[in-house]
Amino acid sequence: MPLDPVLFADTKAWLEKARIDLRGAEVDLAAQPPLVEDALFHCQQAIEKLFKSFLTFHDHPFRKTHSLEELGSACLKIDPTLNDLVEQSVPFTEYAWAFRYPGEQVSPNQEEAESAFAVARKVFQAVLDRLPQEVLF
Repeated sequence: MPLDPVLFADTKAWLEKARIDLRGAEVDLAAQPPLVEDALFHCQQAIEKLFKSFLTFHDHPFRKTHSLEELGSACLKIDPTLNDLVEQSVPFTEYAWAFRYPGEQVSPNQEEAESAFAVARKVFQAVLDRLPQEVLF
C-alpha cells in the first residue's frame, strides 16, 4: 500500500523539527559555558516531536501536549519495543517548562543535560529505524 502523501509530509515535518531541536541541544552543550537549561528544553522538545512523528506516521491522533508519558504510551500501543526509551524519556517532560521562567527551581548540571541528550539521540535513531526510508530526510 502506498504511503499517504499527507501523513508522509506531516511525519517528515515533525522529524525535521525534532532534528532542529537536537541540533539546538548540541550547540547549547558545546557553548562555553554550556547552556544546560536550554539544552534540556531542546532534548524534551526533540523527544516530544519524535513521538509525534511516529504517531503521525501511524495515523494515531494525539492532543496538544508536552507529556512524554502520554505520547510515549500511545507509541507503545503501536510498538511495545520502545518501552525502555519511553521510560527513560518520561522524566524529561518537566524540561518543557521547568527552566523557562523565573522562580525557585533547582539548577540542573551539565551531566544531567548530557544524559538527556544521549537519550534524545537514542529516541531519534529508534524512531528513524521504525519508519520507511521514504519518510526520512
